[in-house]
Amino acid sequence: MIDQSQFTRRTVAFYTLGCKLNFSETSTIARHLQEEGFVRVDFNEGADIYVINTCSVTETAEKKCRYTINKALRINPKAFIVVTGCFAQLKPENIVNMKGVDLVLGSNEKLDMSFYHGSLEKLEKAEVHTGNIARDKRFMPSWSSGDRTRTFLKVQDGCDYFCTYCTIPLARGRSRNASIAETVQQAREAGNAGAREIILTGVNIGDFGQSTGESFYNLIKELEKVENVERFRISSIEPNLLTKEIIRFVSESEKFMPHFHIPLQSGSDDVLKLMKRRYDTALFRNRVENIRKLVPHAFIGVDVITGVRGETTEAFEETRTFLSSLDISQLHVFTYSERPNTQALKIEHSVPHEERKRRSALLHEISVHKTRKFYQQFEHTTAKVLFEEHSTDGVMHGFTENYLRVEHAFNENLANKIVDVGLKKVSTQTGNMTIEVPKNTSGRNGFRYSPENMQL
Repeated sequence: MIDQSQFTRRTVAFYTLGCKLNFSETSTIARHLQEEGFVRVDFNEGADIYVINTCSVTETAEKKCRYTINKALRINPKAFIVVTGCFAQLKPENIVNMKGVDLVLGSNEKLDMSFYHGSLEKLEKAEVHTGNIARDKRFMPSWSSGDRTRTFLKVQDGCDYFCTYCTIPLARGRSRNASIAETVQQAREAGNAGAREIILTGVNIGDFGQSTGESFYNLIKELEKVENVERFRISSIEPNLLTKEIIRFVSESEKFMPHFHIPLQSGSDDVLKLMKRRYDTALFRNRVENIRKLVPHAFIGVDVITGVRGETTEAFEETRTFLSSLDISQLHVFTYSERPNTQALKIEHSVPHEERKRRSALLHEISVHKTRKFYQQFEHTTAKVLFEEHSTDGVMHGFTENYLRVEHAFNENLANKIVDVGLKKVSTQTGNMTIEVPKNTSGRNGFRYSPENMQL
């Protein structure tokens, strides 16, 4: 590692593609470089070094990567360009010849960037450092910063499931994690930095403990004891790993929010088998019903992929029927795209691209209907909202405990505060919940209001 004192005045900017896990890792890279003396600036300010953290989930990964590189070079043609992340791990040969790229780092190498960036002088040919991720047992902890309100804490990485359509195990390796004690310490550090809410993220977080002999259930029990963080949320968790004890724990918890995000992917058991998913629709329905029994007001988000190989017209109709019958809050609909080196390519039945789009649109309609119905249940009630610090066009946003997104005219006194509010109606323009904030003085620990002061 070289002497970093020469970089004291160097500036660095970041661009993150893909998931919340990528955002947490980008933040950690940023903190490391800032500790070396780099100054973080906005992407459009003309940085000395650009770090582009890529995704591999969709077929547009290479296009988005190339576009972002070109944008950085238009802003500063002399910038040192680093490309890292899942696409860099899977396809370094596609990146190395892209004009202007100086350094390509794989999935685990990215958090050791200090060892690779050298003198930051532009290179004629990019250097590539990508290890054998399948054999790499290191876990690189990270958490997002920059927005004190909601922080993404990486608790797990990699996946042992190898679903037929997915490249993530190839890009991130096998399932691994830090110990519960180390993860709890990371949460405390995020809390010390001002985080009011922490979202647990990873590739397959329910599989936590594979590398330490612990369990996700025991992890959340210990996180509940972290004094300086008021809210936790569980991000996407596989239905077969979302146990009844986890659901019951959330139903009784003071800190874990009534919010579940569960990947279904298909409502056809035949397609689930083709995908090599580890559950069937009966198990999935059981999990949803169990949540509704113990946490009736919980937000339940569901991932679904349409247009996958093997999804016949009949199988798609099964999915539509199944989703329509579930008491869920929202769908996250993904249109399938073929990924190189996946087992799904061996499945003969392929859905035409136009038909994939049509099916996606139909599932989006189901989602819009269910989300509005879920929101409308809570019109003219009261809720606790954690407001974000930033605003858009004079409007600030926040989330209730059960993940209703609310909007209100910007008020800096509400930023990063948990406030009791009156929920009014769902906005026909934005789909968010409009609210009233009572005019009252703030309490010692933020805004506190009694129900009789609510303006509904």
